[in-house]
Amino acid sequence: MQPFQSRSAQRGAVAILVAIAMGALLVTAGLALDMGHTFLNKTRLQNAVDAAALAAAKTLDDTGSITLATDEAVDAFRNNAAATGNREVSTAYGNGAGSLRVTVDYSATLPPFATGAPSGPYVRVRATGFVMPAWLVRVGGIFQKTVAAAAVAGPRTLNVGSTVCNVAPMMVCGDPAVPNMWGYTLDAPVVLKKSTPGGQSPVGPGNFQLIQLGGSGAAVVRDNMAGSYDACITGGSTIQTQTGNEAGPVAQGLNTRFGQYNGPMHGTEDTYPPDVIVRAQNPALNAVQSGNTYNVYQNGVQITAQNIAERLYDYQEYLTDLMDPARYDNRPMNDGGTGAFERRVLAVPVGNCTGTTNGQGAVPLLGFACFFLLQPAEQQGNDSFVYGQFINDCSVNGTPGPSPVAGNGPHIIQLYDDPNSTDS
Repeated sequence: MQPFQSRSAQRGAVAILVAIAMGALLVTAGLALDMGHTFLNKTRLQNAVDAAALAAAKTLDDTGSITLATDEAVDAFRNNAAATGNREVSTAYGNGAGSLRVTVDYSATLPPFATGAPSGPYVRVRATGFVMPAWLVRVGGIFQKTVAAAAVAGPRTLNVGSTVCNVAPMMVCGDPAVPNMWGYTLDAPVVLKKSTPGGQSPVGPGNFQLIQLGGSGAAVVRDNMAGSYDACITGGSTIQTQTGNEAGPVAQGLNTRFGQYNGPMHGTEDTYPPDVIVRAQNPALNAVQSGNTYNVYQNGVQITAQNIAERLYDYQEYLTDLMDPARYDNRPMNDGGTGAFERRVLAVPVGNCTGTTNGQGAVPLLGFACFFLLQPAEQQGNDSFVYGQFINDCSVNGTPGPSPVAGNGPHIIQLYDDPNSTDS
């Protein structure tokens, strides 16, 4: 026979069960609330390190200095932590003195990310030690939550099939049998545009290697040379050339990159800033025709890839100077000045000129090449040349193609998954 239980005893048992159930519900609700709180702050922290990694990678790409890149990463993280809605991140960071710590590392490869590379180009920003107090789950014995975040950023080359933006409105001819280099020699000087009406053109008679970007005419060429064209060209399509020499508009637009604002470009300094370094060549370069091409001379000496570093202010010296702000001619805009990084570096479409295109027509697009402007364009009537040094890469805006691979040419700065972390 079962022992008799009073109603009061039964009520006591029910109260115990209700108390247990309420505790479980409280813990469940607390977990849900605290997990949502944790996820929100994890997202905010991830956004901050993403911005910091991108900022550092862009600065490293512009200057080659990991010191400047690290400073930029810390500034970007601090500014994002201070943004509206990020109070807990900002408090934990404490302007670098709190429990939330930010570290910046560099690697020459990805993957793997091998910490310790003196010049990158890949950057990893980590934020660790972000401690948040628990709210309702304290009843379950959980008193705090700790989250971390990591982000890796660096360059990615845009090959054929990619979309490339911010290109210059002129074309160079390339050898389709030599992908990536297209027959050019790294560091060699190149006449990017000829402007001598009587000279031979590799494209065809009456063609001066100008291309149509967003329209035709002198005003469009002038603005595009200054850097106004922000639409994009997709690899694998064709280049639409245009007639006309446009020596004056070419020089007026291009020379804004050296801080020279002549003709209609007067007063456009805010729209088309000069490079932070505008040092050119002394004495100036000149071109000597050789068949359908031109060789570059200075003071009677032909300039080649072998002697350019000895005789000219070239891209390698420019990169060295970018690492030292004391060498700048114009203080950078992000530091309250008027200059912009790498305005002297151009992404130029490469065309297959094996056919003849007289004046205006379509030329097959092989890809894109990068050049460092060696000096301003000097116009004398209809005679003017644009001189550049062939370099292996440059930064642009754009979208990688379906199967991008390593190679020469323009690149973008993008985020990557951190191969050594689950926090990215």
